[in-house]
Amino acid sequence: MSKIIVAGIGPGSKEDITPAVLEAVRAADAIVGYKYYFQFIDSYVSPGCECIDTGMKRERERAEQAFELAEQGKTVVVISSGDAGIYGMTPLVYEMKRERQSNVEIESLPGISAFQKAASLLGAPIGHDLCIISLSDLMTPWEVIERRIKAAAVGDFVTAVYNPKSNGRYWQLYRLVELFLQQRSADTPVGYVRQAGRDEQEIKVTTLGEFDPEDVDMFTVILIGNSQSYISDGHIITPRGYYRERNNQEMKPGQQIMIESFRTIESELRNKDIPLDHKWALLHAIHTTADFEMERILYTDDHAVETLYNKVAKGDVKTIVTDVTMVTSGIRKGALTRLGVEAKCYLSDPRVAEMAAAQGITRTQAGIRLAVEEHPDALFAFGNAPTALMELCDLTRKGKAHPVGIIAAPVGFVHVRESKHMVKPFKDIPKIIVDGRKGGSNLAATLCNAILTFDDAEQLKPGRDL
Repeated sequence: MSKIIVAGIGPGSKEDITPAVLEAVRAADAIVGYKYYFQFIDSYVSPGCECIDTGMKRERERAEQAFELAEQGKTVVVISSGDAGIYGMTPLVYEMKRERQSNVEIESLPGISAFQKAASLLGAPIGHDLCIISLSDLMTPWEVIERRIKAAAVGDFVTAVYNPKSNGRYWQLYRLVELFLQQRSADTPVGYVRQAGRDEQEIKVTTLGEFDPEDVDMFTVILIGNSQSYISDGHIITPRGYYRERNNQEMKPGQQIMIESFRTIESELRNKDIPLDHKWALLHAIHTTADFEMERILYTDDHAVETLYNKVAKGDVKTIVTDVTMVTSGIRKGALTRLGVEAKCYLSDPRVAEMAAAQGITRTQAGIRLAVEEHPDALFAFGNAPTALMELCDLTRKGKAHPVGIIAAPVGFVHVRESKHMVKPFKDIPKIIVDGRKGGSNLAATLCNAILTFDDAEQLKPGRDL
């Protein structure tokens, strides 16, 4: 019978080979595989079975040999570690069948993958949505790999990392950690297992912030938890959600109400197909104002909320400057403390009144002039005074101010629209703008809170710092 069975023999111990694979090995006329793997099946090979072993990076030659034997009418087993369909021989065999236009029957037998074995040794790290990424750029451009890393990090997937390092591939794992830390807390659990299932097996549990890429090699599989994963008694657990109701009972009542409010608002949006960071700002704006016109008048630059959150999380933003004290009061103190950010308003500074009188400008203008002298690269938030926003625009054009971002939500009837139009030409500055006459201190403050809590957006779980 002309047949190729591609079989995953598991991560490295005989106990982890499935009965179906053992039966195929016993019945094979020929077995083709990487020579290192034969030690795991040699006691199951029948007398007279032809065994063809090759060195590393000879996958195509192994597949060709398998087809040549199968086309002679033999049943050939191609062995691959872990699951043969995961970075294994199965895709290559199917592609080669198409290339050769061969009539050989192909069968794939699954095996326990290295990441599954590693997960079982680490506890329960893959209890929710997950993805697998290989850092090997031999056949995949690094640019593609990096996009996938970013997507995994942003998507809050539990992530298994294969081929983390080799002699020539030393920096890629450092870059992966850097990208994950832009999206995940440094406390995110990380587990890694070397030689899973084999005599040399080593198991380690740490956090993303403490993880040392120098501690792994090409025989290591890494598992990075998601935002809900935690370490308990030396094990990593990623909850599926069975205890969600109990956890909800442990929340403060205000957060429960806010979560339910956000869900209600989201269900009533006219356009739900919008980027997550814009939606997060929009939900905050509507929650604060009960005004669904925000769907039309709230403007955010592409990725503005996400970009500003990342800058805050990395420590690039230390100060939020507001035009009036009511905006400062509305920014959550818990979020500011958690992220190491200070919110400041200069209206009560004794220098403001003196400057305003001497220069014939409003007090809010004077406050912004003083703020720019001391914090030219702050995040600026305006919820009341259009003259203050106009002052910042003027100082920015003169090169005296370099805002990391601008929240433009002054309210009123004089110069309000114009002040917001003046902000838009600054293409390189992330902006959140409430167009038209509407705005307010509460709105500016809630948009600051949307930035500070963007890491809760994916789960639609506001109110952590209430």
